[in-house]
Amino acid sequence: MNSLQKIDVPSINWKTIRKEGLNVDYAVAIPRIIANGILKELEKTLEYFTGDLSKITVFGKVHPLPRQQVAYGDAGVTYRYSGKTIPALPWPAPVLALRDFLETIKGIKYEFVLVNKYRNGNDHMGEHRDNEPELDPDYPIASISFGQERPFVLKHKDARKAGPDKKPIPPVKIDLEHGSILFMNPPTNEIWYHSLPTRKKLLGVRINLTFRKMRMK
Repeated sequence: MNSLQKIDVPSINWKTIRKEGLNVDYAVAIPRIIANGILKELEKTLEYFTGDLSKITVFGKVHPLPRQQVAYGDAGVTYRYSGKTIPALPWPAPVLALRDFLETIKGIKYEFVLVNKYRNGNDHMGEHRDNEPELDPDYPIASISFGQERPFVLKHKDARKAGPDKKPIPPVKIDLEHGSILFMNPPTNEIWYHSLPTRKKLLGVRINLTFRKMRMK
């Protein structure tokens, strides 16, 4: 994982996307040969939640998560979403190295990360906003992707409304590549929903890590 220290951070070519309330920065920041090694290490190291933490409740019905999930973070940190409290396990070495790399890039030390493994194109993430009260709204959420490239779709909250309140704001799609980093800067998560739709023809594994700055008590 020390290979991350060899990356010339100032030379990373960031692409900025600005729309109504949307503010994101995207780059393939980790060279493929390094990203390949990190993906192998994550596959070897990470163990995902089982039992109740591997399920989700939707409209009162319990379903298995359509992906695998685990969370890491500083001691005592928890994260609550969809009515479930997610405990942060101690940082494993490869994930901690990625957190340190983000601090080198952005000067932000994140306290929590949610890791999602998409085993194939059937695994997915529904439309949602990461705007839980535990999150510090003044900081970006950093999303790092490894493995299978997948489309990431952002949709303005007013484009999801029905009737005359619906606005004709087109969605924004970003193909998240192997070794890429996406910063979702404020106020993106207050205004735009995001999702990772099903893509049944995409067979490869994808591991995504979303690092979050928490409101510390």
